Amino acid sequence: MTSYLIRGVRVLGREQTDLLLRDGVVAESGRGLDAGAAQVIEADGLVALPGLVDLHTHLREPGREDAETVQTGSRAAALGGYTAVCAMANTSPVADTAGVVEQVWRLGREAGLVDVQPIGAVTVGLAGERLAELGAMAASAAAVRIFSDDGHCVADPRLMRRALEYVKAFDGIIAQHAEEPRLTEGAQMHEGEVSTRLGLTGWPAVAEEAIIARDVLLAEHVGGRVHVCHLSTAGSVDIVRQAKARGVRVTAEVTPHHLLLTDELAASYDPVFKVNPPLRTAADVAALRAALAEGIIDIVATDHAPHAVEDKECEWAYARPGMVGLETALSVVLSTAALHVDGRPDWDLIAERMSRVPARIAGLDAHGHDPAPGAPANLTLVDPAARRTVDPAELASRSRNTPYAGTELPGRIVATFLHGHATVLDGKATK
Repeated sequence: MTSYLIRGVRVLGREQTDLLLRDGVVAESGRGLDAGAAQVIEADGLVALPGLVDLHTHLREPGREDAETVQTGSRAAALGGYTAVCAMANTSPVADTAGVVEQVWRLGREAGLVDVQPIGAVTVGLAGERLAELGAMAASAAAVRIFSDDGHCVADPRLMRRALEYVKAFDGIIAQHAEEPRLTEGAQMHEGEVSTRLGLTGWPAVAEEAIIARDVLLAEHVGGRVHVCHLSTAGSVDIVRQAKARGVRVTAEVTPHHLLLTDELAASYDPVFKVNPPLRTAADVAALRAALAEGIIDIVATDHAPHAVEDKECEWAYARPGMVGLETALSVVLSTAALHVDGRPDWDLIAERMSRVPARIAGLDAHGHDPAPGAPANLTLVDPAARRTVDPAELASRSRNTPYAGTELPGRIVATFLHGHATVLDGKATK
C-alpha cells in the first residue's frame, strides 16, 4: 500500500501540521515529518476533514443503471469528499431482502471508492403493506442497521409502530420519508403563495409535519429510534426540537438544496428544481439553517437523486423529483454560511454535521474520526479559497440533473483517502 505524507495541512482549520498515512491509518502527525518512501502531497492552504459521510444516497443499481450505478455514484461521492454513503432501498428489485442488500454492498466493495452501506426497505416492495425481512437484512453480510421506504412514506401507523419495535432488537433505525400521501395527491410544488400564482397543486408543509409528529410519538411510546429524512419546514424543526427536549430518540437531516434554494425557482418551470419534499419558502430556509447550526437538525444528507435525461427534461408535471448532490454538497453548505462563525467556516461544526454524527447514526465505526495518530485514514482535503462554476458535463455522476448549473460555488475537494488509499488526487478520481 502506498504511504502518503500530507505536508502543511490545517486539520479542521487549525495550525499547520503534517500527516503521515500508512497501513490504512494516520500513523503520525506533527511538523517536519520524514517522508521516507511516502508520496508527498503539498497541502499549504488546505483544510483536512474527516471523510464526509452521506446518510441518504440513491445509487439506482440494481435496476436503473441508466441513471446511476454503484461505480459512478461512488466516484461522484469520492469527488465530493465522501468516504462512506448509505444507499437507499428504492432500487429495482427493491432492497427488501438479504440478497439484494448484499449485492449492493458487494458492488460497493468492488468499486472501492467509498464504503457503501445499504439501507434496507421497511416494507416489502415499498408497498407499505407488510414488513420486509428486517432481521435477515440486519444479519446479512451488509449488516443493515437503517431501514427506509424513502420515496414513499410508511403511512400506516400500526406498521410504523411494529417496525420501530422490531428494530430495537439490534438497535436499528427507521428513517421516515415524512409525507402524508392523502395530503399530497397530485402535488407539484410547495403549497403557498408561489403555487397559487403559478396554478400548480401544492404540497402543504403540514403533510410533512403531521407524519413527523406522529412518528416521534410512536418512537417515544415504544422506545425506538426514528430518523427524519430531508426535513424541510420550520414547523418540522419545532416538532423535532420539542421531541428532543422530551428525550425522544429522534434524529433529523436536511439536504444542501433545502438550505439554499426556495420555491420561487419553480416559476421557471424548469424540472431540475422539482424535488420531493419540494423547495420551501425563504422563511423555511432560514429556520433550517438556524436549526442545523443549533443541532436540532443533526446532519446534512444529500438525497443524491440521479435521473435519466428523459425523466427530467420533460414537462414539469411529468418530471421525476430529485437532484444530484454528492459532488456539490460541501460547496453548497459553505455557500449558505449556515455553519460559519464570525463570517468564516466553522470546520469543526462542518465535520460534526457532515461526518462525525452521520457516521455515528449509521454505525460506521471506521468513519467520522478527526485526522489524528491512530485514526482510520478516511479523510478529505479541501481548498477553501477555491471557487468553481458547476458544469453538469463535468460531473462524475451518470446523471446531469443539478440545480447549480452555471453557479459559482466556494471550496474544492483536492484529495480524498479511503482506508489510506487515495480515491481522489488533485481533484481527480484515481479510478
